[in-house]
Amino acid sequence: MKYLDHLEEWIITFLMGAATLIIFVAVIHRYAAGMSIPGLQDWLLALDLGWAQELTIIMFVWMAKFGAAYGVRTGIHVGVDVLINRLDDKMRKKFIVFGLLAGATFTGIVGSLGAYFVWENGAHHAFLTLAGMPVGDIPEGPTTPDLEWPTWMVYSAIPLGTSLMCFRFLQVLVDFLKTGELPHHDHGHVDGLEEDAVADEINAYAMDDNLHMHDLAHTMVGDNRRKEDVPVDPDRRKDDLGGEPK
Repeated sequence: MKYLDHLEEWIITFLMGAATLIIFVAVIHRYAAGMSIPGLQDWLLALDLGWAQELTIIMFVWMAKFGAAYGVRTGIHVGVDVLINRLDDKMRKKFIVFGLLAGATFTGIVGSLGAYFVWENGAHHAFLTLAGMPVGDIPEGPTTPDLEWPTWMVYSAIPLGTSLMCFRFLQVLVDFLKTGELPHHDHGHVDGLEEDAVADEINAYAMDDNLHMHDLAHTMVGDNRRKEDVPVDPDRRKDDLGGEPK
């Protein structure tokens, strides 16, 4: 199970990095091919990168499907829970369980229908051909325009991503029944950045921030307490204001 904990992050990271690299190379190729540089221009024009846009679109479709599963696991999907949170704990738990079961049921149905569509769209023919079995009248299925890949490979994102999403709904449901807590994502937190600790006590007299005027002839109020961790005489005028009052 631990190998599935970060499956979505691995897939999304790979697809996003690959799509970014492909688009970057395609854009550089497009502009560089328009430059009248002998030899280089002919070599660039001979390279066919017309498939780059189609491939990145496919990658973003796969990112969206697995990103939805990631959202269920981490709790980043938008939910209207104003009324739910106003209920008592017992009723709130029932509604949450119902919502998670509804999400698992819906994604399970979509995943099943998607798997059937992919199977009939050419996957059946491909697996029979791979196994060396007769295909009969089973259609081979269409292909994509530029890459000429079987479309069932592209559409496989629907059953795979949605089935994983269904599994995450059930996983969250089991965890909620055990702990009573739902996954929550802090939108103000950035992974990899450490939050600075907030000082427990703030010295209201500390003014050495280059924003306040300083008296060069006398000690500023609070300077002694900042430099030395010793109690200050109740009559701060003795040290902080330059002497005894007249």
